[in-house]
Amino acid sequence: MRAAPSFAFLTAFVAGSTMAQAADLFFSPEPVQASSGWIVTVKGNLRVGPSYPGSDEFSFIGYPSLSFRRAGTVERFSAPDDGLSFSFLEDSAVRFGVVGRFVGGRYLQDNRELFGLEKIDWAVEPGVFVEYWPLEFLRARAEIRRGFGGHEGFVADFGLDAVQRFGAFTVSVGPRLALGDGEFTRTYFGVTPVEAALNGQVTPYRPSGGITSVGATGAVSYDWSQQWSTTAFVTYKHLVGDAADSPIVKQFGSEHQVGVGLTVSYSFGFTP
Repeated sequence: MRAAPSFAFLTAFVAGSTMAQAADLFFSPEPVQASSGWIVTVKGNLRVGPSYPGSDEFSFIGYPSLSFRRAGTVERFSAPDDGLSFSFLEDSAVRFGVVGRFVGGRYLQDNRELFGLEKIDWAVEPGVFVEYWPLEFLRARAEIRRGFGGHEGFVADFGLDAVQRFGAFTVSVGPRLALGDGEFTRTYFGVTPVEAALNGQVTPYRPSGGITSVGATGAVSYDWSQQWSTTAFVTYKHLVGDAADSPIVKQFGSEHQVGVGLTVSYSFGFTP
């Protein structure tokens, strides 16, 4: 297990991006006491997952994040695998706004068997999201994003989350579906003839766009007090279609992509 390569960048990116992000829980416990101003939530995050898309090795990454919401407003639920988002529309059932994600790169040091395959730098994926609560306990969310940096393709993520609160615990679980266009799949799962010749263990492969994975995410949060809470989660993605058929996945990686993580949060009132 090794540390992910762009730790410093991710820390800055997440900390900056989440300053305007909505808070985490839609079903709020007793709110942090603040009659005016803002509620500030500071988080420490630790995640462990595949070193790159399709990898069977793991990397860990830790980073801080920060979010604000107006005092007296209800916290909103956020799944641990949501992109970092800022909402332009907030009502009881619908949210809409901008979203962003960070995607780590693929480097030779991740796996020496990758010799000859082109290095893939990290990428950022800005886009838009929409979220809808058809029932009090059920959330549907969709994100559409475009990559810059490591890949230049379009991707989309769709998910459902059943959310229930049991005293101080909040439990969520639901299915996931991910799509990527041809530019995205060729970047992470394709092999050019030159790469195949240099590597010697894989054959040329040019994948098409479509569904790249199906899976699920589950999380459990516990509110220790009005200020402190922790969240533990697990994610699972099963690569499908042209992504699963990639010789990179079959020869060096795995169709099964598992991630786990832990977040510690502290909230407090702030009046400028």
